Amino acid sequence: MIPTYLELDNKSFQQKIARAKKQLSMCSLCPHKCNVNRLKEEKGFCCAGRDLEVSHWQVHFGEEPPLSRKSGAGAIFFTHCNMKCVYCQNYQISQQPSRKKTISPEELCDIMLELKKQGAQNIDLVSPTHFVPHIIEAIYIARNKGLDLPIVYNSNGYENLDILEILSGIVDIYLPDFKYADSAIASKYSQVTDYEEIATRAIVEMYRQVQDLMLDKKGCAKKGLFVRHLVLPHRLAGSFSVLDILKKKTSANIGLSLMSQYSPSYRASQFNQLDRTLQIGEYNEVVEYVKKLGFKQCWRQELNSSSVYLPNFENSVVFPES
Repeated sequence: MIPTYLELDNKSFQQKIARAKKQLSMCSLCPHKCNVNRLKEEKGFCCAGRDLEVSHWQVHFGEEPPLSRKSGAGAIFFTHCNMKCVYCQNYQISQQPSRKKTISPEELCDIMLELKKQGAQNIDLVSPTHFVPHIIEAIYIARNKGLDLPIVYNSNGYENLDILEILSGIVDIYLPDFKYADSAIASKYSQVTDYEEIATRAIVEMYRQVQDLMLDKKGCAKKGLFVRHLVLPHRLAGSFSVLDILKKKTSANIGLSLMSQYSPSYRASQFNQLDRTLQIGEYNEVVEYVKKLGFKQCWRQELNSSSVYLPNFENSVVFPES
């Protein structure tokens, strides 16, 4: 199974790049549709400007097993975000990025090729939404220089359908979060008022493009939809409803990552219902519901994951596993 972008002809690829770049003059890359002119350094909700910014990149062994296995994921962490989660574990780069480097699409291409050289099994684009024009140009350049790894679009699920359509034929594995089933909760804790509706539509479109999660004989993900859901204290995420939506709108054969790694990071301690880690009963009831619904490809975490996977982007070694 070869990556889909290797089958896309140059003309179609260039047309996609041009369509994406047009968005920067009146930015509508995400559902906020701020309509700011980023080419003139006007800033919208996400605070991203004209140029591509990368905070960190490495061969990363902390993703789900099908994405990292023994060779690791080629993770590239972009700055800024189109959500403002008060508990964000990546807040050092998403909300107040001080560690960042402005690069060109050509330089991003070089990073992708270096990750391939280091043995990464995929290119894992972390929080890519607001830099889609730069990213797809980099993929175009890289594929013409020998890149042949699956592209993983690792996002928070708050996506514009028009942009997802541009990404069709480029992305092999969609890795969205499905954070909340209640948009009132999303508004309170992530400053997004229509999350459930937008994320549901986005995930349905992602599934239409790439279908069920497909693994090779070694258990490495090659194509498909792989949804993450972070279980929150006090059932705040509406996990049962999230799973019901996924089962109804997609398939029991998608990849599902049920995450227990919640930690009261960033500003979470200011909110009574978010100021503690997850309890074993809160997590296990969601695990049992996954079994009841019959999801066939589900990965779960140990309850101590809140400390194991917590990054620190101010350190030279970002992840404990590195």
